[in-house]
Amino acid sequence: MDTFFGVIIGVLISLAIVAYLNTLKNKRIVNSQSVLLLDKIKSVCKFITVEGDFAEIYHFEDVKERFLKLVISKKKALIVINAKAHIGYDLSKIKLKADKDKKKILLEHFPQPEILSIETNLNYYDKKDGFFNKFEASDLTGLHNDAKQHILDKIPESGLIQLAQKEALETISLIEKIVETIGWKLDYSSLEIEDDKAKKIQ
Repeated sequence: MDTFFGVIIGVLISLAIVAYLNTLKNKRIVNSQSVLLLDKIKSVCKFITVEGDFAEIYHFEDVKERFLKLVISKKKALIVINAKAHIGYDLSKIKLKADKDKKKILLEHFPQPEILSIETNLNYYDKKDGFFNKFEASDLTGLHNDAKQHILDKIPESGLIQLAQKEALETISLIEKIVETIGWKLDYSSLEIEDDKAKKIQ
């Protein structure tokens, strides 16, 4: 009889140990999943939602005076700027929190759209050197920087930022699909996206 009870107790202890080890194993898997998932979302990093093309004419003129201002030397150029601006979201700025018990990712903060990159192509027309005032490599570098700044100044009035704000839900939908790849859910019920008037995501 004692042997029978001993066997039962031994079996129960073994089952308890196995169950405990399985619990630890599952917990490790869930923890690994949550860390992997958060890293996966942030690794997408920059997500372009709007692309804008610009064509601008930029007039450059530089005048130098020599010999007690008796000689004036002028260099000038007419520059056509073709540029492409990419507007979207830097996903490294989002704030996420994992609820491991419910296998849920809480989206706590979503960033504003921003200018992610600008590609510029410059074509020079009517480019003329002055006798004592010639174009140098540094001038061309400066012109390229000026052209990029010229496009940057144009973006706020172009409406591209506002257009990108309207694509916020599409970006959140992308994150939701990433979360669902391992059977988790994305919760953004309390998220507010800031625009002219803060609004709650439905």
